[in-house]
Amino acid sequence: MKSLPNILTMTRIAIIPLLIGFIWIGSPGFRWAALAVYSFACLTDYLDGYLARYLNNQTAMGRLFDPIADKLLVGACLLELCAFDYITGWTVLPALVILLREILVSGLREYLAEIRVGLPVSKLAKWKTSLQMISIGFLIIGDASPTSIPALSIGEVCLWIAALLTIWTGYDYLRSGLLHVTSESPRNNIIED
Repeated sequence: MKSLPNILTMTRIAIIPLLIGFIWIGSPGFRWAALAVYSFACLTDYLDGYLARYLNNQTAMGRLFDPIADKLLVGACLLELCAFDYITGWTVLPALVILLREILVSGLREYLAEIRVGLPVSKLAKWKTSLQMISIGFLIIGDASPTSIPALSIGEVCLWIAALLTIWTGYDYLRSGLLHVTSESPRNNIIED
């Protein structure tokens, strides 16, 4: 039971190829299957964090792989949705903002970890993640949804709002992280690429 959060995180990573395959095929039935797999992945994201806190079992493996799993899931979906024209035109911009922010925060976390400074997730960032997940779900289903549900429009609006929250939370993280940056680098003898 104690290892269940880690199993959920690794499951989320393991099902990404299945999700990509379903989106790639793209027929309405496979898009619904992709939505089901994606929804399961989102559920595991919520459950692994909840169980880790509930069981008081926040492991180093979980701290490492949970954000990686999130970024792999979001990045894979956004790139594939853009590649197959589920996300088009101006709506590519919020997808790009979200991907770039993820890279920025990952780099910042890596640097801060070297100097032993944690960067906790803010409540607003959790809202951003939830909205991002909802938007991607609607975009996956797109025009395969019933005509009474404008899934593509809902997904695009949610993606734009998520991008605005992404900018806001990215700025907050960057501002907090920069407080710990000094001219004395802890790795001043190592050449960066």
